[in-house]
Amino acid sequence: MSRATHVATYVLVAFGLVSTGSGAENLLKNPSFESTRRDQPQSWTRSTWAGQPGFALDAAGRTGGCVKVTSAEGADGGWSQTAGPIPPFARLRLSGWVKTENVATTTGRGVQLNIHGLDRARTRALTGTNDWTKLEVEFEVMGQDSVQVNCLFGGWGLATGTAWFDDLALEVVEELKIESKTVPAALRIDPAQAGAPISKYIYGQFIEHLGRCIYGGIWAEMLEDRKFYHPVPADRDVWRTTNAGARVLAASPWKAAGPREALAMSSENPLSGKHSLRIALSETPTGICQEELGVVAGKGYEGRVVLRGDGFAGAIRVSLIWADGDAGRQTVTLGKPTRSFKAYPLKFKAGASTDEARLEIVATGRGTITIGAVSLMPADNIDGFRRDTLELLRQLGAPIYRWPGGNFVSGYDWRNGVGDRDRRPTLTNPAWTGLETNDVGMHEFVALCRLIGSEPLITVNTGFGDAYSAAAQVEYANGTPETPMGKWRTQNGARKPLGVTWWCVGNEMWGNWQLGYMRLEHYVLKHNWIEEMMRRTDPTIKTLASGNVGPWSEGLLRNCADHMDLIAEHFYCQTAPDLVSHVRLVPNAVRSKVEAHRRYRQSIPSLQGKDIQIAFTEWNYWYGPHVFGELGTRYFMKDALGIAAGLHEYFRHSDLSFMAHYAQTVNVIGCIKTTKTAAAFDATAYPLMLYRRQFGTIPLAVSGWNEKLDVSAALTEDKSHLTLGFVNATWDNYEVTLDLNGLTPQAPAAGWEIAHENPGAYNDPGRDPVIQLVPRPATDATGTIRLKPISITVFRVPLK
Repeated sequence: MSRATHVATYVLVAFGLVSTGSGAENLLKNPSFESTRRDQPQSWTRSTWAGQPGFALDAAGRTGGCVKVTSAEGADGGWSQTAGPIPPFARLRLSGWVKTENVATTTGRGVQLNIHGLDRARTRALTGTNDWTKLEVEFEVMGQDSVQVNCLFGGWGLATGTAWFDDLALEVVEELKIESKTVPAALRIDPAQAGAPISKYIYGQFIEHLGRCIYGGIWAEMLEDRKFYHPVPADRDVWRTTNAGARVLAASPWKAAGPREALAMSSENPLSGKHSLRIALSETPTGICQEELGVVAGKGYEGRVVLRGDGFAGAIRVSLIWADGDAGRQTVTLGKPTRSFKAYPLKFKAGASTDEARLEIVATGRGTITIGAVSLMPADNIDGFRRDTLELLRQLGAPIYRWPGGNFVSGYDWRNGVGDRDRRPTLTNPAWTGLETNDVGMHEFVALCRLIGSEPLITVNTGFGDAYSAAAQVEYANGTPETPMGKWRTQNGARKPLGVTWWCVGNEMWGNWQLGYMRLEHYVLKHNWIEEMMRRTDPTIKTLASGNVGPWSEGLLRNCADHMDLIAEHFYCQTAPDLVSHVRLVPNAVRSKVEAHRRYRQSIPSLQGKDIQIAFTEWNYWYGPHVFGELGTRYFMKDALGIAAGLHEYFRHSDLSFMAHYAQTVNVIGCIKTTKTAAAFDATAYPLMLYRRQFGTIPLAVSGWNEKLDVSAALTEDKSHLTLGFVNATWDNYEVTLDLNGLTPQAPAAGWEIAHENPGAYNDPGRDPVIQLVPRPATDATGTIRLKPISITVFRVPLK
């Protein structure tokens, strides 16, 4: 929004003016690009939005080294850094020196500095040839803890030529404070206007094989590429950084421990995939190691090495190393290997806490050993799942989980995810980055659901998949032990059927990014074919079609209404410059989808007599840097407000909103975030948890609320309690009076609150939570109810 609007909306009071001279603190790290590593300026990443920009360091900067961007064909990209912490409410100045040579624009602005996502925070743009020129811009932030600075080439389009950047600065000009006032609100509850019961499935979750959602988040495996998909050792950088700042695996993380020439990839009877790792032995200790493991002092770790030997005579030692010297390691000596693959157990206890531990496998003697797989997990894992993450999932209390995708599923073969985990093939992720080890498959997913008291919902592949595979998957899950797939399931350790009721038929098949995408007129045939084969295999299943409001959903409803129980819809929201607008993004998206389906019920003849409700199988905010791996965005108090307001909107449309899956649960746009050794609720977890535990199921009409104070009311199933939900998306205190319209409280209301004065506040794993769900003192619902600014509050009022 414009500055004039900004000032009119909020009352800004300056704490004090900060000098921007030589004494001002520069919030950027390595602002002159002097500190480098592997031809990369430290603290800076390369961002590409379009075209193919060239990135390089240049020693001939304004005051030493600098960076440059060049393109002959046209590009939109630049050098980026996420800077922070910054004061939550402040006026900042971004400045820097830029030189250009033959810069021409086609659709872009030129060469400039900008703050990512803030349209008002960009300098003037340079084109042509310019000697070193200082560019600067001042801008305000409201409730942010960090900003992304871009040395931008192109900008909202393409440019050609060359640009150099040097001596950048991000400085606080002025800190600001928002003045809060007290606002009265009179609300009326109408028990006579009760909606359809709120489905428990509104509180569902979604996990996908993407980033650090499952591997590095839910699953306890500590090692990357544990079955040696990539050649060892790596011949290129092990890690690469995505445009959004995520660090993703690009080559083998295993390093040589001893002579590199002793290591070779062998395709002779590999344990899994195309090859295993062969090591030729000598009297020199020879082997491999993997670094960057997170361990905690006093904690146990267990695992295994699966290997075989040929002409072996000698010793094999496996060590967990957390510090230099003999006292900084623990070593296990393995028994003599056989000529066939055999698993040798490992057991360690860490002597110190570090994120830089390593596992080392070293042998001496003669002959060869071939390693097929290695595994290392915390000893307190529960059936392979991280104990800390599992405890948070249990607290979250979601009644249903959707898996395995997402875009991933359209290239996924479920058969790769069953059987001996060490023999399951490792493949590249078909839709995202990194590897898919197939360690977590159907058995593990259903086991996870049972561990946390949830139901499974499985998505079948209708992209590269077919009806035979989908029907076989249903039979594997639900068939008796006498069926072909039931026999295979029994061989894999589960005689009893897995009992999966809910099935998504494909994912986002309307999107041209989807593997196996096809036009609607063809896809409706494929959907009906696959769904019919699935239901023929098990008539008791319930299916969800892959919809998207507009011609796609309308086409499915016209042509496939007899082949679905629910229709799926997805939406993701970005961000908005002011708090109320940001919060309203989610409920507005819900309402837009629901209203479209109400129109379909009136206009599509095939829906007459049917009640095909909506399953919002992916919904969330999605914006910002990827802090927790691929798509690992951080969430803030303002996002928690939006999620709560979104729940309110689902409640208002409970007749059509049957199911919703917050996407995703862990790390990847997740409400839980993890490090190597810790896990914590992100801001958006708390409203999901609060409403799931405390809110009623019979929605009642409420009048008197508005976009600044979103209010929802519902009776519990037994009508013994009235529950009230409030989302205050302002810096104001509210004093609320209620007209309960005949409902009589029996006692003061219990209450719970999620609040923070900074809408940009967030939690980080391993640190004390900044945002929490806390109980409120007992409250008289017949008196004045006081609500804090920037808060979510739920009450349970006992009724006579």
